[in-house]
Amino acid sequence: MKPPIVVSVTGAAGQIGYSLLPRIASGQVFGHDQPVSLRLIEIEPGMKALAGVVMELNDCAFPLLESIEATSDLDHGFAGANWALLVGSVPRKAGMERKDLLGINGKIFIGQGQAIERNAAKDIRVLVVGNPCNTNCLIAMKNAPSIPENRWFAMTRLDENRAKSAIAHRAGVHSRDITKLAIWGNHSSTLYPDFENALIRGTPVSQHIHDRAWLEGDFIKDVQQRGAAIIAARGLSSAKSAAHAAIETVQSLREKTPENNWHSVALASDGSYGVEKGLICSFPVRSDGSTASIVQGVELGDFGKAKFQITVNELLEEKAMVSDLLPK
Repeated sequence: MKPPIVVSVTGAAGQIGYSLLPRIASGQVFGHDQPVSLRLIEIEPGMKALAGVVMELNDCAFPLLESIEATSDLDHGFAGANWALLVGSVPRKAGMERKDLLGINGKIFIGQGQAIERNAAKDIRVLVVGNPCNTNCLIAMKNAPSIPENRWFAMTRLDENRAKSAIAHRAGVHSRDITKLAIWGNHSSTLYPDFENALIRGTPVSQHIHDRAWLEGDFIKDVQQRGAAIIAARGLSSAKSAAHAAIETVQSLREKTPENNWHSVALASDGSYGVEKGLICSFPVRSDGSTASIVQGVELGDFGKAKFQITVNELLEEKAMVSDLLPK
């Protein structure tokens, strides 16, 4: 049996956490021969609910679940962490502007970044799920300066999955038939799902879907606004699909990406495609099993370039809004 890895999860009593934790404990995320020790982190008012989550995890009797610790103390929660999944954040409420949400959550991610810096294992990797995830990731990363920037990620896999589902439905194929569909930019209503470089069974989407107006219009809009549509339908934000996307993100970062494919994740820009270095931006990405790299040479047409610039501009605006939270 391998030694256990420590996985820290914030917002562990929330709906995403509730869907995510059993799949981590069962071995689906880190391997069916890899024991895990869970550090579950909640704010103080959530600790009672978290106690119930811990009871259920214990009642599952997962063979790979080495231990569980529940805490509201960030230093304890991130102690020795090999992976940190930052799921918890304050949701946007009626009357709240994006700037307000950035300010509230930004302060949370300052503390989390600093605690990760002080306590995590040297090989720590961090995935931010809590929204606005790109800029929350930027804040946490900047407040943990000793941790290499290539260890920080924000989740756009959910957007990729939504885009694949929409194209599959329109083309009358299965979502597994779709490859090379990348999300560019911010996880927000400005994101760009790149249909021009996507393939269906190895051939361009345009050979299967001839309605360019739909691709440039309702397809993009529906992917951008899918989260809001789910809230309108169920009265709550995405949980199972978000947890599934977080799992797929970690799997894709830990495994070697097939040469004929790529996946979407936001990571610190290296200057590729004209994006400011260090900005947390989603790109087509490949992993060699340990390091994720931005795929080079992907060509965007004039339409795609314009859409990408809009979402990059939004990321720059968000960065400016939280400039007082970023160490100089």
